[in-house]
Amino acid sequence: MGSHRRLAPSSGFNRGAGTALCVLSAAAAGLCAAPADAAPHTDTRTEVDRLYAAAEKATEAYNKADERAGELRREVSDTQDRIARQQERVNSLRDTLGSLAGAQYRSGGMDPSLALLFSDDPADYLDKAAALDRINAREAGRLRDLTSAMRELDQERSEALGSLAELDRSRKAVAAHKRTVERKLATARRLLASLPHAERAAYDRASRSTRDSLGFPSLGGAAAPSARAAAAVAAARSALGRPYVWGANGPSGFDCSGLMQWSYARAGVALPRTSQEQRSAGQHVPLSQARPGDLITYRADASHVAMYVGNGQVIHAPYPGAPVRYDRVGMMPISSITRV
Repeated sequence: MGSHRRLAPSSGFNRGAGTALCVLSAAAAGLCAAPADAAPHTDTRTEVDRLYAAAEKATEAYNKADERAGELRREVSDTQDRIARQQERVNSLRDTLGSLAGAQYRSGGMDPSLALLFSDDPADYLDKAAALDRINAREAGRLRDLTSAMRELDQERSEALGSLAELDRSRKAVAAHKRTVERKLATARRLLASLPHAERAAYDRASRSTRDSLGFPSLGGAAAPSARAAAAVAAARSALGRPYVWGANGPSGFDCSGLMQWSYARAGVALPRTSQEQRSAGQHVPLSQARPGDLITYRADASHVAMYVGNGQVIHAPYPGAPVRYDRVGMMPISSITRV
């Protein structure tokens, strides 16, 4: 391990987790206030859209908490490794100091003035005594430093474990919100099923693509700006038809940001986990300059992300119950276009 470093305090995460939980709590409260029984068709479509948006926000909050949990676990492990190495050094110093003390005792442990008087070689004795004093002072100083370092590392370990415990509690709370949203999504599916066929078709055309979009549309004349972007597009296309799965980043299922992370990983690029982080993972470009492989984030909070593939279309994992598929790039309000 490199130079000593303090672990990031848990308050930073707690603020992030608290913000996510507040958002989710507000969303859940609003959803619970919405009637689940029959409503006018326009209100039904609006409610379904709201439910889908809440589900995506919950998923990204959960992903962020899960990512932070992994970081904290690694930090705790690194801290424990440092503590173990420091403990070995302390033990070694203790052994050395014990040996020196034993040697002094075996030499008689007499008063220094008497030892000097009875020494066969007083000059040699003085040299050894001075050297021993220097050794003792040096080793005692090292021991003091290491004891102080041990106290600091123990404190770090305690703080890290406390942060991890707090993180796990937050993750459980986010998971509880997730279950709430899943129940609401089931309500959304029932609401959609209650609509006449023509209304359901109109909803699909207005908000998302139809199932026919699982075909392979032409990418037009647009070319990917780099080999890695082309590889990411190819990977995303290979995932067409796979299910949307909460918190998943492949290969059997995906959420929206998980699909982007997995696709770019196949191209040798490590993207961050959440759609909000992916928005800042490269250079922003205007929609008029979008090229295949660019990441399109949606809504002001960047709670959804898709990959542009040309011809005015994106590939994405839409929402629970829908497979990875093509959609129009303008299916939702665009937040940004990021070129990785």
